[in-house]
Amino acid sequence: MTKDELIIARIEDKIDQCRDGWYVTSTGFLDSHEQALVRSAVMHAAGVRTLMHGGYDGAERRMLVCIPAELPLSDEEATAELISVLRVKKPPISRNLSHRDYLGSILGLGIERRLIGDILVRDDGADILILPEAADFLLREYHQAGRTEVKTEEVPVRDVIIPEMRCEMIRDTVSSVRLDSVISSAFRISRSNAAEAIRKGLVSLDHAECLKTDIKVEEGAILTLKGKGKAVLEEIGSESKKKRIWIRIKRYI
Repeated sequence: MTKDELIIARIEDKIDQCRDGWYVTSTGFLDSHEQALVRSAVMHAAGVRTLMHGGYDGAERRMLVCIPAELPLSDEEATAELISVLRVKKPPISRNLSHRDYLGSILGLGIERRLIGDILVRDDGADILILPEAADFLLREYHQAGRTEVKTEEVPVRDVIIPEMRCEMIRDTVSSVRLDSVISSAFRISRSNAAEAIRKGLVSLDHAECLKTDIKVEEGAILTLKGKGKAVLEEIGSESKKKRIWIRIKRYI
């Protein structure tokens, strides 16, 4: 069994548990590739409604939540206790810590990646979305990020602090709004490099891995290129005299 087949089997098991046991089930946090596998696994899931949940709007790492179709629960009620937040505070005079500092130090404690969602970094620390089963261990053992001593506390996911993101506006023209063209504009790389990144699974479209270079990108689509960041196709304009299409992109930096 391949890795992808194993992931799909685990997803299908969660769906079966939900339908047969008539209770809410959920996976761990999934990356964009795993979220793409979810789509095919839930396509024919009878008797179950599903949603993707990452703790806040716009989360990149999200879990699949399965809810019995006839169970009278709202999405908010079904997901209320599925995610906790580990709030990490660092000394004011310490160096700035990166996403890699926080993640590397947590994984160094032996924590599985599936237990960790998005890491929202601020100047004074970070909010780390986690599965509740990891909370006690991290509160007890997680005292250092990189070489910096940190303090931790658990807070409800409703209190998560989403840092303000800096962005730049990009106006450009493309021959078409296919994915490789828009990625090329958004991240200032050549179209051939954009196409290669897509084929390698480095590009996500609306939080799901996309391997099709020629798929049409809709206005409002969220684009992610691993190692380069995130962007939103905010506007698709009219065609120029040279038969090119005006686009406006917000890129987060």
